[in-house]
Amino acid sequence: MFSTFPARVALTLLLALAAALLCQWLRTPLPWMIGPLVATAVASVLGQPTRSFGPLRNAGQAIIGVALGLYFTPQVTALVASLWWAIALAIVWALGLGWAFGRWLHRGHAARIGGTADEQRATTYFSGAIGGASEMTLLAEREGGRTDLVAAAHSLRLLIVTLVVPFTFTFAGLHGLDPTLPGLREVHWGGLAVLGTAAVAGAWLMQRTGRANPWFIGALLVAMGFTMAGVEMSGLPQWMTNAAQLLIGVSLGVRFSADFVHTAPRWLASVAVGTLAMIALCAAVAQLLAWATGLHWATMVLGTSPGGIAEMAITAKVLQLGVPVVTAFQVCRLVAVLVLVEPIYRWGIRR
Repeated sequence: MFSTFPARVALTLLLALAAALLCQWLRTPLPWMIGPLVATAVASVLGQPTRSFGPLRNAGQAIIGVALGLYFTPQVTALVASLWWAIALAIVWALGLGWAFGRWLHRGHAARIGGTADEQRATTYFSGAIGGASEMTLLAEREGGRTDLVAAAHSLRLLIVTLVVPFTFTFAGLHGLDPTLPGLREVHWGGLAVLGTAAVAGAWLMQRTGRANPWFIGALLVAMGFTMAGVEMSGLPQWMTNAAQLLIGVSLGVRFSADFVHTAPRWLASVAVGTLAMIALCAAVAQLLAWATGLHWATMVLGTSPGGIAEMAITAKVLQLGVPVVTAFQVCRLVAVLVLVEPIYRWGIRR
């Protein structure tokens, strides 16, 4: 009955919706993202036929990109621009932390990875780098690394960060401390249609030029451009951003499979321990940046956290913790890592 791809997608979405509603009733953090993520991940590991539909995932990323771009009013943009030095320090920290994590993985697992010394270095280095899972896996494949271990490492890292940080902040009462509001909150359907069309065009252009995370970054840049110029078209309805979070949660959850838990258990255990250590280290660095910038510590934690850009930005939006600052830190880090991580490997690590 559920052997066809559309049926599996529909069944997965129904499971995700039920999980989101349950988490909302239980008042868990980020119910529309964490509920679908956990439910689909558990179902996938148990061998259920969960599926994510690429265009739906892209739509979810574009909607979140637009929602975040609406925060960048001229006043907020000036504030973010004044933090360029802190963003640069965070980029250096992310590159150094990823290198150290990769070295730690190499020391403990190089002999078990197999292959040549270069293949072992590529596997551990790109597994430790704090970047997008698909991009780091592709770079590892290009350098001869084991893509299964790299993909597993990044999937597990994203899952841990996405669960640990929001739950910790919620239980600690760290929400609503920096409630920056988007430029326009009212929904105007005509303006929303124009904004959506422009966002899709921007995402399509980013995809055509081979940019990373094009549907998120392209829509974000378009919405930022309008908002920074003082052009207010429309806000986004809450149900739309909830649906986008659900789709992103599903896209993360289906990465896991029944074979995932059997893929080098010691490797996954090391990644889990290392990820928790990175969260703690980033929290310490965030404290220093908060002291230097005058911003709240929780905002800096989300800005420097080793999680995904969409997941951390959604966390900032839902918990009202400096959305533009977190978005700027995460976007700049993503771009810098994608540009620099491979040259650093070729010029330094491999040699």
